[in-house]
Amino acid sequence: MTSYATTSLRGRPGAGLAAAFAAALGVAALGASPAFAADAKIDTGDTAWMLTSIALVLMMTIPGLALFYAGMVRKKNVLATMMQSFAICCLVTVLWMVVGYSLAFGNGNAFVGDFSRLLLSGMGWEKPFTVGTGDGAVATTIPEVVFMMFQMTFAIITPALICGAFADRMKFSAMMWFMAVWVLAVYAPVAHMVWHPSGWMFTLGALDFAGGTVVHVNAGIAGLVAAVVLGKRRGYGHDNMAPYNLTLAVIGASLLWVGWFGFNAGSAAGANGRAGMAMAVTQIAAAGAALAWMFTEWAARGKPSVLGVISGAVAGLVAITPASGFVLPGGALIIGLVSGVVCFWAATSLKRALGYDDSLDVFGVHGVGGIVGALLTGVFAAGALSATEATPAGSQGLLEGNASQIVTQAIAVGFTIVYSAVASFVILKVIDAAMGLRVADEAERDGLDIAQHGETVQ
Repeated sequence: MTSYATTSLRGRPGAGLAAAFAAALGVAALGASPAFAADAKIDTGDTAWMLTSIALVLMMTIPGLALFYAGMVRKKNVLATMMQSFAICCLVTVLWMVVGYSLAFGNGNAFVGDFSRLLLSGMGWEKPFTVGTGDGAVATTIPEVVFMMFQMTFAIITPALICGAFADRMKFSAMMWFMAVWVLAVYAPVAHMVWHPSGWMFTLGALDFAGGTVVHVNAGIAGLVAAVVLGKRRGYGHDNMAPYNLTLAVIGASLLWVGWFGFNAGSAAGANGRAGMAMAVTQIAAAGAALAWMFTEWAARGKPSVLGVISGAVAGLVAITPASGFVLPGGALIIGLVSGVVCFWAATSLKRALGYDDSLDVFGVHGVGGIVGALLTGVFAAGALSATEATPAGSQGLLEGNASQIVTQAIAVGFTIVYSAVASFVILKVIDAAMGLRVADEAERDGLDIAQHGETVQ
């Protein structure tokens, strides 16, 4: 980003990889001073790209994820599934405005933000925004309102992803309560820990350019816990539960793929070369994973399926997310190929072996894919992409001699798994005791469209 100052964040490799959009949103990796000069001005090119990225990432949820999930459930649950994505978009928008953004990006402490931006008080729009305070602060070239909106779209899609794990069987009212509490008690603290300059995982040096831990591992684990707590769908393993309309699913997956360029390349926080590289490796990893899943399924089952190839593409997009601002094309291709094979195994063999009913393979694709991507970031991270004048080596991975980065990545992944699992379990159990989580057998048999919303697909 040409208008950035060049001093590093705390002068150590990896520390400057997350602050402005804090690690996952990659601004700090470019290096920045604690504050801009008094006459600093917004970079209109960077801001224009970020506004575009906001629209792209929002498109990932509505209509992308809504169509993707709706196409994979049975006809009687199509509208209810789409309603979940749409309602979560509205719910999280309001929660983010009221308190979520402040909890995630207020200065706070190492684990959660404060209430300095409650109701977006003091939100700036005329000057560049600085994340954090003191020596660890990181300056951006965009206004805070743009930063807040970009982060909002991430907060929207993360809980929406979870819905695929319990598709066909959760009360809409219980779902809304769970998502409201989860985004504030789980998502916001993890986002703060990974992406804020004072966050614990950020200061640890964990690399997460666009949400491998914050979004995908977090949502994947929560989805697995929800699927186990709610139990299997009626007729699971016996009834025909084939997707209603794979055409919708392909359209949804395609919108996710295109929107992911905003997700990953937008996390460079500016219109620059690093954004271009993030976009390139995103495309490469997605294509590699789609092919890997397709050929693995072809060999195992005799035919390559449409559902398989789109699932593979999403797995590759998930896996490259934490690595997208740190790896070069060769590493991206390997990440894609590995994630395609591993996620196919997780969504088929592992699920059968453990016996859980993750309806749309949220854990198998997002949880496992996020773990694979986060760990392989520690292998393939190329220091040149995150180098600054103060830290010319940048954030290096195993292949560049920094084996400790894998350990750091594993700690971040492990903590996210445990925190998300425990917190999600507690939230679900409290809601279940208060109002019940699951629809009645008759409602599940008739379908959530008619039982929960009084509407049907014609």
